[in-house]
Amino acid sequence: MQKATFAGGCFWCMVSPFEELPGIEGIISGYTGGHVENPTYEEVKTGKTGHYEAVEITYDPKLFSYERLLNLFWPQIDPTDAGGQFQDRGSQYRTAIFYHNEEQKKLAEASKEKIEASGTFKKPIVTEILRAQTFYPAEEYHQDFHRKNPAHYKDDRKKSGRDEFIEKHWK
Repeated sequence: MQKATFAGGCFWCMVSPFEELPGIEGIISGYTGGHVENPTYEEVKTGKTGHYEAVEITYDPKLFSYERLLNLFWPQIDPTDAGGQFQDRGSQYRTAIFYHNEEQKKLAEASKEKIEASGTFKKPIVTEILRAQTFYPAEEYHQDFHRKNPAHYKDDRKKSGRDEFIEKHWK
């Protein structure tokens, strides 16, 4: 098994695109990239801890390649927005790919270059590619939020504008 870590704004919206696919063994919502040990949601949401909201995916590379994970990640985000994602503003909602080894780094950089060369976006691609750091699981009520609180999740996602952006730029 290997790990893949992606920050795509609100971690609630980054779980469902990856779940229930052969080779995906688990998805945890959490925090990474900051300077505070064991941060809480209340601390991270202030933007002062340096953390990103992110998901850590455990996958079997024999069944689901890292390239496929990257191909699922990019169409979930606005890679040109350095100030957050959709209605979620602040450094904790920036986008990033956190690589766990040199092969992941190489593949992430190649995928970013492909998007830059595609001409899909007029603005620069600002999604960072960073070395994976300690990943702290979010509080239990954030795990599988879309399943535990479907009405709240659907309402929040609809208000965010994420789906409209995906439809316009990625479909």
